Amino acid sequence: MSKYRRVMLITGAAGGIGRATVQVFSGHGWRVIGVDRKPFDVVQGKPFGETFPTTGLFIQSDIANPEALETIFRQARGYTDQLNALVNNAAVQIAKPLLETSVEEWDAVMASNLRSVFLSTKLAYPLLKAAGGGAIVNVSSVHAVQTSANIAAYAASKGGLLALTRALAIEFAQDNIRVNAILPGAVDTPMLRAGLGRGHVAGEDIHTRLDNLARKTVNGRVGRPEEIAHAIYFLADETQSSFMTGQAMIVDGGATARLSTE
Repeated sequence: MSKYRRVMLITGAAGGIGRATVQVFSGHGWRVIGVDRKPFDVVQGKPFGETFPTTGLFIQSDIANPEALETIFRQARGYTDQLNALVNNAAVQIAKPLLETSVEEWDAVMASNLRSVFLSTKLAYPLLKAAGGGAIVNVSSVHAVQTSANIAAYAASKGGLLALTRALAIEFAQDNIRVNAILPGAVDTPMLRAGLGRGHVAGEDIHTRLDNLARKTVNGRVGRPEEIAHAIYFLADETQSSFMTGQAMIVDGGATARLSTE
């Protein structure tokens, strides 16, 4: 039995949503295992003062590599003998027309966004079962249900993640492991800004593009990473969402609620 009350593992821990999620879970007393191919104390290539929680474990590795995932979970088992939650958050995005997308780029997106979830779930399963059950939260995207031009590989990977979420929820119910997906809309993260920088939304500069994107939501703004992090925590915490499994929760400021013809 782990000496800690609750332990979670999150991939993509150094990104915008991942970083906020680490802080939310840690703030609720969870011990966090974070995984990212980038250092936690570097943001967009620049040193960042925030450090990973001292009671947790940060592993710098690339989950797109199956052998690396095996090593990650060996390290995780050295830290804890059980997990209460797995958050599959890491993702990469290719923003270009399908006809210009190479096989290598397509495969890279699928390896990071979909295959890694398949493998991480298999490796985390014994630790979740050892805890008597737990939760898996898969971070999908509104692009799984409504998408845009020039982002086909990303949309396909996130749509596949929804199907995988439903399948896992059915398979793991007997082990008291709940599996849900969260579908963030536009959230102000380095990934979003990088996509906007490639002209994904119309506008002369990044600030104009952000403003144009914000106007497409009912709330009139883009989301903050901590808002998604709190929704992830809701899905992971058995005291708040114990009767939810196999579901897709959209958190997008109402963007998908509005008719596209308006």
